[in-house]
Amino acid sequence: MSIIKKTAAALSLLGISALSGCGKEAIPPPPAVVNRVSLQGFNGPNACKDLESYLEDTAVLQMRTQLEAARDGVPGWGWWGGFGLRGGLEDFASPAAANATGATQGPTNYTQTNNQVAGVDEADFVKNDGTRIFALSGNTLHAVKSWPANETAVQGTLKIEGYPREMFLDGSDKAVVFSSIYTWYPLSNAGGATCLGLNCGYYYANTVKVTEVDVSNLGALQVVKETYLPGHYNSARKIGSSVRLVLSDDFNFPPGFKWGPDWEQGLWEDKARLRRAYDAVIAQNETLIRNQTLADWVPAARIKQSGSEFIVPHACESFSKVNAPTRLGQVSVVTLNLAGNSINRTSLLAEPGEIYSSQNNLYIATRHWWWWPAPGQRDTTYIHKFDVSQPDSAAYVASGVVDGHIVDQFSMDEAVSGHFRIVTTIQTRVVDRNNPDNWWGTMETTNRLSVLGENAGYLDVVGQSPDLAPGERVQSSRIVGDKGFVVTFRQVDPLFTFDLTDPTNPRKIGELKIPGFSTYIHPIDANHLLTIGTFVPEPVNGQPVDWQARALQLAIFDVSDLANPRQTFTQLVGTAYGWSEAAHEHKAFNYFAAKKLLAIPFADWSRNTTSDYWSGFTSDLRVYSVDPVLGFTSRGSVSMKDMYSIYQYGSWTYYWEPYVRRSVMADDFVYAISDSGIRVSHISDLSAPIASTNFEKYVEQP
Repeated sequence: MSIIKKTAAALSLLGISALSGCGKEAIPPPPAVVNRVSLQGFNGPNACKDLESYLEDTAVLQMRTQLEAARDGVPGWGWWGGFGLRGGLEDFASPAAANATGATQGPTNYTQTNNQVAGVDEADFVKNDGTRIFALSGNTLHAVKSWPANETAVQGTLKIEGYPREMFLDGSDKAVVFSSIYTWYPLSNAGGATCLGLNCGYYYANTVKVTEVDVSNLGALQVVKETYLPGHYNSARKIGSSVRLVLSDDFNFPPGFKWGPDWEQGLWEDKARLRRAYDAVIAQNETLIRNQTLADWVPAARIKQSGSEFIVPHACESFSKVNAPTRLGQVSVVTLNLAGNSINRTSLLAEPGEIYSSQNNLYIATRHWWWWPAPGQRDTTYIHKFDVSQPDSAAYVASGVVDGHIVDQFSMDEAVSGHFRIVTTIQTRVVDRNNPDNWWGTMETTNRLSVLGENAGYLDVVGQSPDLAPGERVQSSRIVGDKGFVVTFRQVDPLFTFDLTDPTNPRKIGELKIPGFSTYIHPIDANHLLTIGTFVPEPVNGQPVDWQARALQLAIFDVSDLANPRQTFTQLVGTAYGWSEAAHEHKAFNYFAAKKLLAIPFADWSRNTTSDYWSGFTSDLRVYSVDPVLGFTSRGSVSMKDMYSIYQYGSWTYYWEPYVRRSVMADDFVYAISDSGIRVSHISDLSAPIASTNFEKYVEQP
C-alpha cells in the first residue's frame, strides 16, 4: 500500500480529510479549518487507555508519514515529520544628598520588569525589589545588594543546575528559578544511529527544573525545594503567590526507535533492498511504539524537598486533544502555588504558541497545523482560554479561531468586559498569474483586528475590523483600554488607531504613514505612545534604499486625537550596525515613569576601525529623558566595556554573553546589567560609575 493510501487511512485519527491522487506528485488537500474549535478531554474509567491509544496512533501516523516519504522519495513530505517528536530532527538630587536620604528604607521609586498587564508579573533573568538585584549569569544566581547605590556589590551566589533561564521573586524571602536540564531517557545505543541526534548530548534540555531559593540572607542562599517537570520552558506568569509555567514537550519515542535503516555498503544504491530495509524499520518502530507504556509516553514530575523525593504522575484526566488540525506536541500549563505548596498540570496535545495572561485568564494561541504550499491555503490561529482566578489550578474554559497569525503577546489583550482582542496578519496562498507553472502559487497578505466573546464553551468572533494594509504585515501592536494601535510595514510605517468601545464594531479611526516601522509600543500616558523600531528612509526617484541610512529609532506619538495621530518627536540611536534587545524584547525596554527616563541596552560596531575588534564594538546602556512636550534629551550612557572586553569575543557563548542586556533605575541612579556584572551611575553623570560589581565568568564544564 502506498504512502498516500496508508496516510489517508491514518488521517482519520486526527480528524483530517484523506489524501487524493497518486504517485510522487500527489498533493494532499488541506483539511478544513475548524470554526468551532474545542478541547476534548480524556475522561471516565478508560481515560488512561484512551490517552495511550491516541498517543500511540499519532506516533505511528507521524512515523509512517516520515519514513514512507523517505522510502518513496515523495517530495515535500518531510514537511510533515520530525516535529513535535522527542528524538526528531529537530528633577535630580546630587549623589551625596541621595545617598544620605533613605539609605536604609530603600529608594522612593524604582523600576521592575516591564510587564504587559498590571498585576501579572513576567519571568525574566533579572529581578529586583529596590534594595536587592538578583541576576542569572551562566549557571549562577547572583544576589546583589543594590541600595545604597554606592554600596552595590554581590553578597552571595548559588549554582543552579542546568541552564537557568528566568525567575521570579516571591516576597522578600524567596526566588523561584527556572532552568533547563537534560534528563536521561533510556534510549539504546547512545551515540549510535538510534540515539536520534539531539537526544544524546547535554545541550538537549528535556526537563524544566524549578528551584525555590531562600534569599532572606543574601550571603547564605539556600535551596528549599526542587521540582522537575518533563518538557521545555516557554514562558511564565505570576499572579500573587501562583506561578503559571507554560511548557512544551515532545513524544518520547521508545528505545530502539530509528529514523531510518542503519548504514550498509551499497544499501542506498539498491532501491529494492532499501525499500525492504525501510519497511523493516517501520514495522519494528510500530511494535516498539505499541509496546511502550503510558508512563514512558508521559513522564512523571519529581519533587525534592527536605531530603525526600516524591513522584507526581501526570493524571490522564488533565490531558485534552484539539478537535482541529494543529501540529502535534504537548503544551502544559503548570500551576505552582508557592503559598499552598501545590502543583497542578493541565495539558493539551498541540504545539506551543504565544501566551497572554490577565489576572483572571490565560490564553494560549496555536496555529493551524497543515500548511501545504498550494493555492487556497490561509493561515489560522486557534485560541484556548484557561481560568486562572483560583491559585491552585488552571481550568479550561473555551476555545476560538481567527484568520491569520500573531506577531507576539502584544497582539492579544483582554478587555474589562471579558472580550478578547487579537491582531493578526493573514497570509493567503493564491494562484500565481504571472507564472502558471508555479503550482505553489504566491502569497497575499492583509491584517485585521478581531474581537472574540465567550459563548457556551466557545470563543466566537463578535466583531472585526476591515482588512488593513494589503501587502504589508503587522510589526507591532498594543491595546490600551478601549484604544488599539497597530503598526504594519512594507516601505513606510502606517500607524493605525482603533476605537474598541463597541466590541461588535472595532473601528479604525485614524492612520499615519511615516518612514520605517516600530517593533514595540509603550503607553506613557493616556495620550502618548513611546516606540522603538527602525528608521527606514523612503526611496528617492525609485532608487533602492541605502540600508546604511537605517538606524534604531525612538519615537513619540500624540494620539490624543485618534482620528489624527501625530509623530511628534524622533531620536535616532547609533548607526546602521546598531541594535538593541529592547527592539524585540519588551523586558529590556525600561521606562521609568516617575522620572520620565528611558533606558535601553544598545550595541553598535564601527566598520571603519583599523585596529582590534573591541575598538569598534560598543555595548552600553543608553538613557534618555522623554517628555511629550519637549521630546528626547540624551542623558548619556553607562559603559561596561572594561568589564566585557577582557574576556575577548571568542570566549562568549550562547550561554554567556556579557553585553549589556537589562537595567534598573532607582531614584536618581541607573544600573546597567550584563552577564559580566552590574555597574551603577548617577543620572547627573552616567559616564562616571559610582560602583561596579563583577560576576565570575561562566566556564562550561567538559
